Amino acid sequence: MEDVLQNIGMTFPGFKSIYKTLSRKKPIEDSSESKLAKVLSAFDLTTLGIGSTLGVGVYVLAGQVSKIYAGPAVIFSFLIAAIASIFAGLCYAEFGARVPRAGSAYIYSYVTIGEFIAFIIGWNLILEYAIGSASVVKGLSAYLDNLCGHAMENFLSENLPMNIDGLNAYPDIFAFGVTIIFAWAIAMGAKESTRLNTIFTLLNLSVVVFVIGAGLFKVSTSNWALPKSSVPEGYGDGGFAPYGFAGIIRGAAICFYGFIGFDCIATAGEEAKNPKKSIPFAVITSLAMVFLAYFGISTVLTMMLPYYEQDESAPLVHVFSIYGWTVAKYVVSIGAICAMCTSLMGSMFPLPRIVYAMANDGLLFKFMGEISSKHKTPLNSTLLTGFLTGAFAAIFNLKQLMNMMSIGTFLAYSMVAACVLILRYESDEKRDSRHFANGRAVIDYNEINCGLLKMLFNTSKSIVPTKKTARIVTIMICLYVFQCILLTHVLTTFEENFSLVSVVDIIKLSLNVFSLFITLFIISRQPVASSSLAFKVPFVPWVPGFSLLINIYLMIKLDIMTWVRFSIWIAIGLVIFFAYSIRNSSLRRRELKILADSESRGRSETNSISSLQHDERFSTQVPLMVLPN
Repeated sequence: MEDVLQNIGMTFPGFKSIYKTLSRKKPIEDSSESKLAKVLSAFDLTTLGIGSTLGVGVYVLAGQVSKIYAGPAVIFSFLIAAIASIFAGLCYAEFGARVPRAGSAYIYSYVTIGEFIAFIIGWNLILEYAIGSASVVKGLSAYLDNLCGHAMENFLSENLPMNIDGLNAYPDIFAFGVTIIFAWAIAMGAKESTRLNTIFTLLNLSVVVFVIGAGLFKVSTSNWALPKSSVPEGYGDGGFAPYGFAGIIRGAAICFYGFIGFDCIATAGEEAKNPKKSIPFAVITSLAMVFLAYFGISTVLTMMLPYYEQDESAPLVHVFSIYGWTVAKYVVSIGAICAMCTSLMGSMFPLPRIVYAMANDGLLFKFMGEISSKHKTPLNSTLLTGFLTGAFAAIFNLKQLMNMMSIGTFLAYSMVAACVLILRYESDEKRDSRHFANGRAVIDYNEINCGLLKMLFNTSKSIVPTKKTARIVTIMICLYVFQCILLTHVLTTFEENFSLVSVVDIIKLSLNVFSLFITLFIISRQPVASSSLAFKVPFVPWVPGFSLLINIYLMIKLDIMTWVRFSIWIAIGLVIFFAYSIRNSSLRRRELKILADSESRGRSETNSISSLQHDERFSTQVPLMVLPN
């Protein structure tokens, strides 16, 4: 009966096999040969990361954050955001070196947590990149239309009006066409598309350098030390940090969005020439370059003009207009267009690779995983996602959907940080449970009956990770996530009005921070796996732990309607997973094949034994006949 239940559970996951089915993991060392062309160098990956991260925000964020949140201290807001982003980037760098496959956070969660969570992450990444691409091309269309005096808007709204709530006033044909062109360029080859991205990225960086260099001729340190009497009402207390430390932190939360996009580097791991070295290099280098660009722009901008006079939507154009630099205004416009083109390329490039990876694993429809024999790219998924992205940009009003992109990003960042912790402390079955270190025997947890505290704090100083220690780490990670959610709730009082903070609030905050520290300390005491990697995140578990805290905090701060729309998207994904993916998974087919081979060998052995027994019975029952000479 048990065998029957197991077979039923393998085909139609029942109550006995559902957990095993949902948590089946993809082997880290996948023996299947990649069909994608390995043509991308470290320079290609770096420019891809810079291009997708350093978008139009470099021309907007500094003015917006300085005027509303931080004043001249916006440079520290960018510094804090950069540090938080680098923590997430380090986690991506380790996984890129560990699992150099297409799929980014999807494939990382597949090899550590299991198939179901991997599908959810991949499904969210599809939403993130699709909305990100659509919003960028919409911005590009609106920007160019604005330069042309709204000629396209006037013509299309008059001749092709769409009077439907939630949709655009007119179909944005230009946005659709640009998306299809970029999709076709990406489909023509990874090397060709990254060359186009490199050109736009270098132009964008050149404009940034020009803005910083030109602005240095008009800077004044007095704009960083404005007296309170000269500051209009409602714009803080003047000085370097007019809104205080709380304003710097709130500004950092906004600035963090300016560093989103570097994860596209990880999706190209399967097409990199030397992914184990080039992915970590590209992630760290691109984030450092992006920070220098933001730091330079914000420094020059706030020194050229008082923070309260900044323009929120186009600060650079505004400040150059004040100084009468007409040429600089057009240069900035060129830079903004190049920035949006690189952002579009950076958002569209990973999307078909996510779809390809999921289709290749049997979690999405098979035709989406087909590779062009000529261009060595996922042609079908590239053109399909390009068409859908273009359709979104053409007919939908994407303002209300922008936060959904943020949920996908923060969830992916959080999952990668958690996966780094899980793999770093996974059980090591290849090592003996007893071995010698420094001339003395080290006893494994399984050999002694430890108390709870002894196991949590590893007082026996075991250095061999086991299933028990790995389970402790998993439980502590779950506890840590819960503590991060509580801390976000506690911090709400400090954010809204610091003057209303009571002693009780301070005690709550102290206890919560202490519990977070103890949880990470317990994780740090567990024995570490002995895997050899080209790049490792330093200071584990503290760096991944801080990355988790930042991303959970920002994710929870999103509005309720964003979570409602996110839930609808998840519901659609669950229907696909349980109706198609769970039965067509490559891992399931592999398990069925192993089971069939095992049963076949079992039947063969049974037949051999039966045949042998039959021969023995025959030899005892029938006398041998001796033939005459």
